[in-house]
Amino acid sequence: MADFLLEMPKAELHLHLEGSVEPETLHELDPATPVEEFRALYEYADFDAFLRAFGAVGKRLRGPEDYALITRRLLERLHAQNVQYAEITLAAGVVIWKEQDFAPIYDAIRAAAADSPVRVRWILDAVRQWGPWHVMEVAELAAERVDQGVVAFGIGGSEEGGPAEWFGGAFRLARDAGLHLVAHAGESMGPESVWAALELGVERIGHGIASIQDESLIRHLRDHDIPLEICPTSNLITGVTKTIADHPLRRLYDAGVPIVLNSDDPAMFRCSLVDEYRLAAKEFAFTETELQALANNAFRYAFS
Repeated sequence: MADFLLEMPKAELHLHLEGSVEPETLHELDPATPVEEFRALYEYADFDAFLRAFGAVGKRLRGPEDYALITRRLLERLHAQNVQYAEITLAAGVVIWKEQDFAPIYDAIRAAAADSPVRVRWILDAVRQWGPWHVMEVAELAAERVDQGVVAFGIGGSEEGGPAEWFGGAFRLARDAGLHLVAHAGESMGPESVWAALELGVERIGHGIASIQDESLIRHLRDHDIPLEICPTSNLITGVTKTIADHPLRRLYDAGVPIVLNSDDPAMFRCSLVDEYRLAAKEFAFTETELQALANNAFRYAFS
């Protein structure tokens, strides 16, 4: 099974660049700070604490050179897992929050990915709890780069703090520019958050595990072929599922909901994409045939 999972061609669709930064890479960027201090950032008691840690990592990325380095390190790890395609989410909203010039940062990460054997496309992500004007600004940045490797626009952050209903204008702008649409939903809130994201026209749901609570939503996702980007280790560490037995991965799959496995923030959750497939096999009794089907889904539901 170990050889099978490593050798199987894979794609990853829900992967945050900033969440891929290992403590050792932060130390490489800032040798004056002990690596133990960076490792301490990666401990969180709940979902809100994780969001604060994610922001703290982002604050330590000072400019284009830092972003280029973390891109190269991520792609090295993906290539080692035989990940052949990745849609990487860049927290453009955090770049704006830091009052950094977005254009040279985006150009740097795109250049850093150009020579990788992993084929890369980008999703620009806004921080939903920072409100409609912030989200619109990120949508505009994404729309400007629709021919420069950006394939989608999405929202992340606190579902409670940024209801999807706020963002219809930003999603219309992105859609009209030719971008695909994604949203984190049904992670820390219930199925009503997924329904609200679907009203925005999103084509994939980030996490979406609360969908299991609503049979009509399960039918809708299945019948309209809308995939959930499932990240089991992430859900466990942030506490949105209390135990592995509580996680609805198997139940969603058996109900016919399209599923794609992902690592989400692999450094921050101390996992990899191969680990997520291994977890599906060990804890949810996925067979090699089913795991191959999940891997095929990642290519099938890719935006490029």
